[in-house]
Amino acid sequence: MSIDVGARLRAVRKLRGFSQRELAKRVGVTNSTISLIEQNRVSPSVGSLKKVLDGIPMALADFFTLEIESDEPERFVYKVEEQPDLGNEGVQYFMIGSGRPERQMCIMREIMAPGSDTGEEMLCHDGEEGGVVVQGALELTVGDRVELLGPGEGYYFESSRPHRFRNVGDDELVIVSANTPPSF
Repeated sequence: MSIDVGARLRAVRKLRGFSQRELAKRVGVTNSTISLIEQNRVSPSVGSLKKVLDGIPMALADFFTLEIESDEPERFVYKVEEQPDLGNEGVQYFMIGSGRPERQMCIMREIMAPGSDTGEEMLCHDGEEGGVVVQGALELTVGDRVELLGPGEGYYFESSRPHRFRNVGDDELVIVSANTPPSF
């Protein structure tokens, strides 16, 4: 019998009344670490799991034997601390709905530091994507066209066309985007 460690950790955390942020702070790890474990995107070692459980506090044996009700209603709200950061150097991608089974789209809140971009190589993948600039100045390259977008302006294109995003402003660039099928 296989145990879903992520779902069990989420259930125990909620049962004890902790947010992901609060548990992460108690354990001394990032919010995204707890989130990734709960999504089963990271499989913790026994030692790492024990460290997380020490923050609850709960013994390993109790964690695996505790009877947990599974009457949890379908989730449709994802708090800030439940949005894992999938980004890297200067770009943060906070995913909405991560862990949702059989997702058909990817929705993200993207934050780009001034001067950052999605890399030298143009991105190219299946599907479509669109988004709206919430804050800052976006330089969007799709194919050989370059467009500048500001707050309230949006984009929508076939993702199979080579594309690149760059923050050309002096402030953070914030975008809310979606793509289908999910590429993250």
